[in-house]
Amino acid sequence: MVYIKIGKIVNTHALKGEVRLISNFEYKDRVFKVGNILYVGQLKTPLEIESYRVHKQFDMVKFVGIDYINDVLKYKGSNVYFNEDDLNLNDNELLNSDFPLMELYNDKSYVGKIEEYRCDNGNEMIRVNGKYIPYNKDFIERIDKANKKIYMHDIGVFL
Repeated sequence: MVYIKIGKIVNTHALKGEVRLISNFEYKDRVFKVGNILYVGQLKTPLEIESYRVHKQFDMVKFVGIDYINDVLKYKGSNVYFNEDDLNLNDNELLNSDFPLMELYNDKSYVGKIEEYRCDNGNEMIRVNGKYIPYNKDFIERIDKANKKIYMHDIGVFL
């Protein structure tokens, strides 16, 4: 099982065992579903989601069998993980943490190793050789996850 860090429990909320979680995970819609299992803390304690909602900048989660504030206080400050196999990513979907492992090709010629992925106000970019290139579906030819390669076209203007 491969654990992916999806956020951190920063506090409790009210008295009935709900927690405030900070997360900027890109596939929240697949993770925060009733019945899914989240793994909490260094011991990766499996906890099933009973309810989920968004409140301000927080993801509010209530776990099955935890009904009192005293039962969740021990998880305050803990990282929260999800099983990568349960994400069921498509061939053209990558996790942000996958980008630094990939190599970039422009029209079949090697450009370099991807140094960073960033998303600023919805604009996705990757940094290669110190230069930022838009990570846009219009430029992506194909993604080869097995060989850790991304093939793009017409990005010569950015290089």
